[in-house]
Amino acid sequence: MLKLFNSYGKRLEEFHFARRDTVTVFTCGPSVYQRAHIGNFRTFLFEDVLVRYLKYCGYKVRRGMTITDIEDKAIEEAARLRTSVKDLTEKNIEQFVGEMDILRMKAPDYMPRASQYVEEAVGIISELLDREIAYRHRDNVYFDVLKFPRFGELYGLDMTKWPTKKKRFHKDTYPGMRWNRGDFILWHGHKDGDKNYWETRIGKGRPAWNIQDPAMLTDFTRSTLSFYCGGTDNLVRHHDYTLAIMESIRHYPVAGFWLHCQHLLIDRRKMSKSLGNIFYTDTLMKKGFGIDEIRFLLIYGHYRKKLNYSEAAMRSTAQMLRMFKTAVAEMKKRASNSAVRKGKISRKIERLFREKMDDDLNVRDAFDAVDSEVRKIDVSKLNAGEAAGIIKSLRDIDQVLQVIF
Repeated sequence: MLKLFNSYGKRLEEFHFARRDTVTVFTCGPSVYQRAHIGNFRTFLFEDVLVRYLKYCGYKVRRGMTITDIEDKAIEEAARLRTSVKDLTEKNIEQFVGEMDILRMKAPDYMPRASQYVEEAVGIISELLDREIAYRHRDNVYFDVLKFPRFGELYGLDMTKWPTKKKRFHKDTYPGMRWNRGDFILWHGHKDGDKNYWETRIGKGRPAWNIQDPAMLTDFTRSTLSFYCGGTDNLVRHHDYTLAIMESIRHYPVAGFWLHCQHLLIDRRKMSKSLGNIFYTDTLMKKGFGIDEIRFLLIYGHYRKKLNYSEAAMRSTAQMLRMFKTAVAEMKKRASNSAVRKGKISRKIERLFREKMDDDLNVRDAFDAVDSEVRKIDVSKLNAGEAAGIIKSLRDIDQVLQVIF
């Protein structure tokens, strides 16, 4: 039975789902004001492994991933580069999709852009205004968090410390992992000089970041999601905002499971422009590492633990994968073109992989268990059918990992 750590409740829970139904996975995608770095891809690859493993277990899966292409940061970056928001974001979206393919990520079934869902955002805001959960202040619209009784439950926020004096936060996002103790913005009203706005039934302006995911989610499913995923940063402010918005207009849970992936560090420091340590996929490729090795590094550490990149760690992880692939190549030679015969070793490899992956998607322990078992095999004592059976089991496992063949 697959067990996963649910951020809502902070505990391991068994995943129960009817196999005749479709598992729905909704993930926060990139904010495309800039190029996605390997820290971003760590989260996206964890989500890719989740989807692939669910399919390996026999589930039908449908995945949605949002693209944030209209927000404060994109407008500021476009102005800095003296280009349009559309030209800036189109370039970064094209690069992101290309890198997804390079890193062998399964393309999401639904990949909407926030700029395409303005009317849906306006519809939700209108409903929140009608219910008096949202309110206008000057030309903006804000969500009154004290109107939602369970606000902050996902993060585990202590609402007894919430200020009684009304305070509003006007930006889409704020730096750092701190809470803004006040009402958050849903709609940026038009101001003189604004180039990025829509004419709508609630006035001229644009949707704020925290209404965009709910707008795209409403088109993805009308039911409770199986999984809502994102990086650990989303646990501060963003996902609690999404939950409050959605459960104010839908009186059922947004998701059964909320899953969050921890940061990737570079030499034990967070990536930042000021430190000059932002790494991209081609940064590692220029150092001589293959795509399979880069993907392996990013999925090998447990998703709920911080993962540290260093030259030594990258070389060690790459070498581990190379040695494993060498052993598999010897097995392939032994198998030749023989008919597959699943034997005791094949079944043990599959069982070990499932046991470790069922324990909160533990890729590290799953790979190590399979690696250890493969190292024990005396290939010379296998007949061709047995070797072919082992290769078939490893190919099935690699439908999840995408690093072996």
